[in-house]
Amino acid sequence: MSFRDRPILEMKVPLTWTAGVAVIIAIVIGVALLLGDRRETVKSQAIGATKDIVDTATGPVNNVLATPGRWGGELMNGVRDYIFAGSQNHALREDVVNLQTWKDRAIALENENARLRAALGLKTDPPIPMVTAHVIADSRGPYADSRLADAGREKGVAVGNPVMSERGVVGRVVGVGHGVSRVLLLTDITSRTPVLVERTNARAILTGDGGPNPKLAYMRGQDPVKVGDRVLTSGDGGVYPRGLPVGVAVQGLDGTWRVRLDSDSAPIDYIRILQFTDFSQLANDKDLATPVLPPLSTADAAQVAAQAKAAATAPQPGAVSNVASSQTAATAKPSAATGAAKTTAHKLSTNAPHSVAASASPPPAAGAIAP
Repeated sequence: MSFRDRPILEMKVPLTWTAGVAVIIAIVIGVALLLGDRRETVKSQAIGATKDIVDTATGPVNNVLATPGRWGGELMNGVRDYIFAGSQNHALREDVVNLQTWKDRAIALENENARLRAALGLKTDPPIPMVTAHVIADSRGPYADSRLADAGREKGVAVGNPVMSERGVVGRVVGVGHGVSRVLLLTDITSRTPVLVERTNARAILTGDGGPNPKLAYMRGQDPVKVGDRVLTSGDGGVYPRGLPVGVAVQGLDGTWRVRLDSDSAPIDYIRILQFTDFSQLANDKDLATPVLPPLSTADAAQVAAQAKAAATAPQPGAVSNVASSQTAATAKPSAATGAAKTTAHKLSTNAPHSVAASASPPPAAGAIAP
């Protein structure tokens, strides 16, 4: 048989032999991989140990060699800082000035915010409508003391409205225009304010004299005031509501009693104008006109129901009343006639001359009427 007939190519290998050969090849490859990885691990460990030994040996040497360079760098930094210290100091001074300016603004805004919160938190009992305003100008003199506020007629401000700061009473409105109003302070020489001493309820008139502490005038009673007594508005005359804080009583060098105003303890920048005209606006006419009766108890309700039932079942007294009224009228007629006769006789005896009265006949019988 010639080779050309290809007998080898036509040979067939059993399937079992093929599977066995494949398994053997796979095992050989796996063992080779395991051995290779172990060798790399051993090699890496050897290299790592060698590197650690070298680092341990060269560490102090490197530190010694790097010390001059480090010193040189620090020296250069010190020289550079010394050279540029002037410019840095100038820049820091400017920053301090700017920060101080911002600090002053922050403190001013904080104080303004606190005063506004205090002014907006001002309340009266009973509640009174208020208008917040800012003082825009002041007019001071030897005797005059007033302020201009940026709230006028368009906001409902009227002449006579009380004015308060966040501390206490400031004065009252004496002039109103469009967008502006004039406030007369308690210290003005023309200011007169009815007040009372809270401890004794003694009345007085707070009189301004141009000074910082107005005086208490027209006080009555035995020891009506002492040093430190609280002074409030009395509400007399209807100019101010009752109970607004005014100040504290003090005694002057001349022995007169004066008031240290609460409103002087802080700048009068923001004020509250009370839209108060008289005490009638504090009362609710609708509520006062509608009486509210307390509810009846169970016993009272039962008693009222029993009385109503007895009145409904009682006989009508119409006939008895008619008879009684006729008898009363019959009895009253003779009495009326007798009274009329007596009256007529008295008039005749009074009008007749004394001579005629002396020569007249005997008086007529009772009940008779003279011709």
